[in-house]
Amino acid sequence: MHNIINNIISIQDTLKLENIDLNKVNIIAVSKMFPMNEIIPLINHGQIHFGENKVQEAIEKWTDIKKDFEHIQLHMIGKLQSNKVKFVVPLFDYIHSLDNLKLAEKISVEQKKFNKKLKIFIQINIGNEDQKSGISEDQLEEFYKKCVKDLSLDVVGLMCLPPKSGNAENYFLKMKELAKKIEVNELSMGMSNDYIEAASSGSTFLRIGTRIFGQRT
Repeated sequence: MHNIINNIISIQDTLKLENIDLNKVNIIAVSKMFPMNEIIPLINHGQIHFGENKVQEAIEKWTDIKKDFEHIQLHMIGKLQSNKVKFVVPLFDYIHSLDNLKLAEKISVEQKKFNKKLKIFIQINIGNEDQKSGISEDQLEEFYKKCVKDLSLDVVGLMCLPPKSGNAENYFLKMKELAKKIEVNELSMGMSNDYIEAASSGSTFLRIGTRIFGQRT
């Protein structure tokens, strides 16, 4: 358990060495597939942001815990099917994977039912990869306007999964330019293997799992 806390302290120390302002970067501890007894020490340590990518697992793990720890911010970071939105809205605080209009419309409907607004990231297919979800760069402005004006979504920023081949930093910097273009402030970029490059390129939310919790079995 102490290793997990040491790991997050080590990440913070590494960011400080890179002259990253920790007040401007949020570390999301990606806790998918890890049981709550491994997560509670991090909560007690002061960790606020946690990420899950499977709705059913999140419901089972977090429903009661979030009642006890109301300050916890839960992030849906995995691909989200529109038929699962009704379960996501009451439990989660952020969605990082808005990648199509049907999903945006469903989120809008469910938010009205629960009288709750989540903070939402539009996922960008920054490498134009066929196997990855996301809005293309040339569709972004139109999609963003529709989400904000027509559907009243609180789109706070952009998210990406850069191609494994190629220079991640170039993709992160491209994301920063896209965020400027539509005037959003948040960027969800960077994971265990590239969080330093992401933070140096302006990421405000780092999605870190393995480097905190270790390998999933």
